[in-house]
Amino acid sequence: MTHADIKHDITGERRPVDGSARHALRFGIALPFAASVTVALTISMAALIATEFTPQDKAPTASFEINPRVDDIPEFTRTDRPDPLQDVEIPPPPPTLPTDDVAPVDLPVIKLAGNLTPFTMDKLKFGDDIDIVPVDQNPTPLVRIPPVFPNRFSQGNVSGYCRVRFDISAQGQPINVDTTTCTSSQLKSATVKSVQKWKYAPEIRNGRAVSRSGLATIVRFDLRDERGQILPLPSGY
Repeated sequence: MTHADIKHDITGERRPVDGSARHALRFGIALPFAASVTVALTISMAALIATEFTPQDKAPTASFEINPRVDDIPEFTRTDRPDPLQDVEIPPPPPTLPTDDVAPVDLPVIKLAGNLTPFTMDKLKFGDDIDIVPVDQNPTPLVRIPPVFPNRFSQGNVSGYCRVRFDISAQGQPINVDTTTCTSSQLKSATVKSVQKWKYAPEIRNGRAVSRSGLATIVRFDLRDERGQILPLPSGY
């Protein structure tokens, strides 16, 4: 029994308080508070229920196909038919010209006995008063390819040349080409390559083509200024 459960009377004696009265006092204080809380909850719930529900938009879902199936493309079949070919009129053949019949001609065939003698000029006789003299001919130039100017030489301010010696074969081709004098060492290779591409009519001796050696010529490399004038040779040439 606690100190709150003891009550002093008028005489000064202490006596315990009744428990039922204490519980009734507590219930009377808590009942109004509980009723007010219940009413407030009921009103708030009614307000929430009365509010119109608005559904939210659903987020789009992404789907992926790992092994997609490709449908076969149907084969195209032509349903319409082309128009039938129209009849084409074939032109008549060209007229034929009359031809005269030619009688066949039979020529006689003369057969010679023995073998054929080969033809040679030295055995051909025209008489005692006629002599056949073979015509001799010196090598004659047919094609001369101009030289290709070296790049460094083309940028200079002087012209140049090369003296070249070579032989002519029986086929008219220059062989053994070599330079004897050049105003610049840059021109030697270009000169040799140019002469090797030339073409000659070979020398003719006794009616036959023969080789010729010891030919010489000059290959020029002329440069021009802005006015078209040929630049001079270097000093000493």
